[in-house]
Amino acid sequence: MKEILKTANAPAAIGPYSQGVKANGFVFVSGQIPIDPATGAFAGEDIATQTRQCFKNVQSVLAEAGATLENAVRVNVYLKDINDFAAMNEVYATFFTGDFPARAAVQVAAIPKDALVEVEVIAAL
Repeated sequence: MKEILKTANAPAAIGPYSQGVKANGFVFVSGQIPIDPATGAFAGEDIATQTRQCFKNVQSVLAEAGATLENAVRVNVYLKDINDFAAMNEVYATFFTGDFPARAAVQVAAIPKDALVEVEVIAAL
């Protein structure tokens, strides 16, 4: 059984996918780019601001499932430029305390809407 997650507190899907899916004790949050759902525009132009907005969006989708980032077991971070890794990592560290989830952070050729970063999360309930 699966439950489709949808919230106005995160950007609407820009394609044929769901913001998130809750299934079998897990929450799968689709890749979130740094769009502020209140404005429909990027939250900022720099990697720190964009990373922060990505995680706010992830938190909003997780909240729809009754979860938080404390439930995260896997995080994938996609960077337009791997040279932004250190700045992204500083922001990333402010969203997690204690035991950190497993993670990958890689450079990709392109991210939708030319974002600098995209974040996806798997959480266990």
